[in-house]
Amino acid sequence: MKLHIRHETKYDYETSVRSSIQRLHLTPASFAAQKVQSWKIEAPGIDNALTYRDGFGNQVHVVTSQGAHDHVTVVAEGVVEVEDSAGVVRGLICPSPDNVFLRQTDATEPSPELAEIAQAAQARQHKPLDLIHAIMGEIHGRIAYEIGATHYHTTAAQALADGKGVCQDHAHAMLSILRLIGIPGRYVTGYLVTDGALPATASHAWAEALVPQLGWVGFDAANCKCPTADYVRVATGLDAQGVVPVRGSRRGGETENMTVSVLVQPAEQ
Repeated sequence: MKLHIRHETKYDYETSVRSSIQRLHLTPASFAAQKVQSWKIEAPGIDNALTYRDGFGNQVHVVTSQGAHDHVTVVAEGVVEVEDSAGVVRGLICPSPDNVFLRQTDATEPSPELAEIAQAAQARQHKPLDLIHAIMGEIHGRIAYEIGATHYHTTAAQALADGKGVCQDHAHAMLSILRLIGIPGRYVTGYLVTDGALPATASHAWAEALVPQLGWVGFDAANCKCPTADYVRVATGLDAQGVVPVRGSRRGGETENMTVSVLVQPAEQ
């Protein structure tokens, strides 16, 4: 399936700022099940942006806006062809050793409740793939999808205790348990077009686990399934804070308002 994606992020400032800078994790990579047909980023300073690949293999742009301005708009747009590989990720280079993804972060630090889920799943399932599917199903059942129920700094433990959250929280809970039982897990950002189970088109997040004999495999606990041809994979890290699509800072100015608009649809439309 070929998907057309347009992701717009706009910062509006109540008073003019002297300069601003944004770090962009907005460029998907090509690998066995995903081929980037076209992709471009429009942003102030993009022609002179610092571009590099980070320790996880993500392509990163750093753009700056100099001189007085009261808004910044960043648009990422392109067409990506995706095949259904049952979530298996092959042909994608990540410079970091697999064991790096055993590291817990503040967002994934296990709670007694998360540890109980891990112990119960291990008692029922012994094959790694079955075990991870069981964990995904348990998280899906324990954390109801509810927009606005959590915020950027909500941890996996807090979302589980409240019983509600969004895809970021489902992914963090998956990673917490995977790492607790010794399975490397990484956080993934991307896009999803769905059939109505969640918002029809949206930025999305899920987890990937290192499965013996299969390699890295995606698990989307928010939808309780492995990624399909409806998913576009963009960036990976230890948790959400490490791979925010657009993250900025500024000099001067007062209150800022950020709005995000994402459109994902079949490229033929």
